[in-house]
Amino acid sequence: MLLRLFRRHPREWGPVEWLAVFGLGVLTAVTITVLVSMARGPGRCGDDLRDIGGDCIGVTANAFEADPGVKSLIKAVADENARVKQNGESPSSGPEIPYVRIALMMPFTADEHSAMTTDMIRRGLAGALAAQRQANRYGGPHYQLLLAPDGRNLDQWEPVVTRLAELSKDTRAPLVGVTGIPSSTAETRRAIAALSKHRIPTVGPVITAATMNSPYFFKTAANNDQFARALVRYLKEKPGKHQGFLVWDDRGEDVYSRNLRSVFERHFGKEYGLAHHNSNFIGTSGTGKGIPQRFTDAVQKICNEKSDTVFFAGRDQDLPAFIERLAQEGDCGRTTKLRILKVGIGLEPTLTAPAPTQRLDDAHATIIDASCVDPAWWNGKNKPKKALGSFLDRFYELTRQHKQLGTKPLDDGYAVMYHDAFALLANAVDRTYTEFNESGKSPKSPRMPMKEDVYNTLNYPSISGGSCDSCLIGAGGTYGFEGPGKNDQWAVCKPVPVVEYPPSTRTADQSAPTLYRTYRNGPEDPCPS
Repeated sequence: MLLRLFRRHPREWGPVEWLAVFGLGVLTAVTITVLVSMARGPGRCGDDLRDIGGDCIGVTANAFEADPGVKSLIKAVADENARVKQNGESPSSGPEIPYVRIALMMPFTADEHSAMTTDMIRRGLAGALAAQRQANRYGGPHYQLLLAPDGRNLDQWEPVVTRLAELSKDTRAPLVGVTGIPSSTAETRRAIAALSKHRIPTVGPVITAATMNSPYFFKTAANNDQFARALVRYLKEKPGKHQGFLVWDDRGEDVYSRNLRSVFERHFGKEYGLAHHNSNFIGTSGTGKGIPQRFTDAVQKICNEKSDTVFFAGRDQDLPAFIERLAQEGDCGRTTKLRILKVGIGLEPTLTAPAPTQRLDDAHATIIDASCVDPAWWNGKNKPKKALGSFLDRFYELTRQHKQLGTKPLDDGYAVMYHDAFALLANAVDRTYTEFNESGKSPKSPRMPMKEDVYNTLNYPSISGGSCDSCLIGAGGTYGFEGPGKNDQWAVCKPVPVVEYPPSTRTADQSAPTLYRTYRNGPEDPCPS
């Protein structure tokens, strides 16, 4: 047919011949495109993700191209996911093991302005992987850890949330919850609102801005107000000269820094005179304009006013530059140490490395950190408690396999808190699954918990009277939640140690400070012992 069409000279072709030529050209182009695509493979982002602005965006159980520093950890998660899927759908031996999915929604790439540093990403990922492996050692449903990259600036969350909502409707291997959400920003506020709209229970492992609230959003860390209350207790015991100074990040889009500034002003403004003793700077995180980390004004005023207590309302990434600038001025004639009060998940290793430690000494300064973890929990003389010990076994296994986790990989608290966030969801799934299938028999098709069931389980009050029977026994302590409408889904009875760096020496007759715990309903409501 085609040969007969093309026997005539092109000058003699009519509409039929030209239409055939056009169709053949289109077919050839499509064929070439398909063959090239097959030859190249799925591409840097794999089959499930899309390349948006240089970042792979979406939801996947498989490996994909991300920051080189997290490549081996991503592969380890993908391998564990493949094992879970095989055991759940076509095991080589034994019965099928049902499984559910929990998504880790966060960046997997970093630059100098991104929401997370590469170190934060890999430590958080390692903590979640440790929790996944621990959960998959036991009976009941197993767990896939879906990787849900939403962009280095957390601004590509919409297609991610859409896909998560679709996966939550899968009755065979449902998505039952989301964790990650690493930073308090306007974008993450919109993301958690969207997840709540889809009724997906979500756990923020390192969110601390007290205004980051949504009905389906649970937080395992203390919030800025609770951190401040721990510092209030510390300063009652060590008030200093009440010569205070507030240094605050002036980036409007940073919900965390804005909230922390208001919290410091509310708790310490009057006693330490912060209204007339403060200075601002532009932080490095985010897309704010102007040169960041300009601390000259703050440091000169601290020197001139002989301040002894500085409240730092900014992110840890900017603190080394502040300490460096303080060191250039020396002790400014102070007769006592300058205390830099901060809050956060833990002590970022960049603050305790040899160089910044020397800079602290040059400035005659010390860091006072209200934190979610205390390095003494794993570096101290006492044996870690059972839950922390189990986590440490899994985590140290990962440090041997993934050398890029670096020195002091636990001190910033990210691994601990990402572990606990996953463990909280897995604990709720296990309790729900057991209740659904408590006949004692082994049904061929057990009833699987869905997102609504897991949310309802999370919403049961953890603490009843003086008992904490359904609390999370986590690596970061034993803590729980108060139930529907209570405390905006912030954890209660969460330990909040106040860590001094460099550590102060305690005399034999000095007792350790009382450990603050996040309050139940009010600060006077005690936690179970």
